[in-house]
Amino acid sequence: MRNIYAITALAMVIAMLGGLAAFIFLNRGEELASCSQSTIAGGAGAIGGPFELVDETGATVTDTDVITEPTLVYFGYTFCPDVCPLDSARNAEALDALAENGVDASALFISIDPERDTPEVLAEFTDVMHPKMLGLTGTPEQVKAASQAYKTYYKRQPGEDDYYLVDHSTFTYLVLPEKGFVDFFRREATVEDITKTVACYATTS
Repeated sequence: MRNIYAITALAMVIAMLGGLAAFIFLNRGEELASCSQSTIAGGAGAIGGPFELVDETGATVTDTDVITEPTLVYFGYTFCPDVCPLDSARNAEALDALAENGVDASALFISIDPERDTPEVLAEFTDVMHPKMLGLTGTPEQVKAASQAYKTYYKRQPGEDDYYLVDHSTFTYLVLPEKGFVDFFRREATVEDITKTVACYATTS
């Protein structure tokens, strides 16, 4: 049964990627466009936008409060058995590599499972990953609004009590303060890929 869920989720992600191409406009300057590692160039206003969520202290924050430097944005959940921890660890490694090269950057882990991912649970998860990774949650409505802004997909699967899985997309988004979304990374992107791309945007933006 779990294989069926995985196949369904994969099909949804592939379909979403096709839709993503239709939403993004090629309106970046030549310098920023040259930084892209993805086959789909980013466009202002197509992906991302304002959001209001709850941070690890329980405080309500907006996108402008938490995106103050180049930021890797990932939508996942802490009870994820494999994908989310691996992707988050890779993003954390990229932050370290960027710091070694003199580039300040941070990461957001936005939960798509607000029922279980309380601020306290997110704090434990991100503290293990990286000191510059911040967990965000919120009401189901707040999470849905943020997810829709970034064109992500998630769906809770049937399960008993607190034991259930959530299918979700696995893109990591690069967001710059004031400029917004500029690029994204698939699961197969390496630490080196992310480091090179973020550094390029950071130095040319």
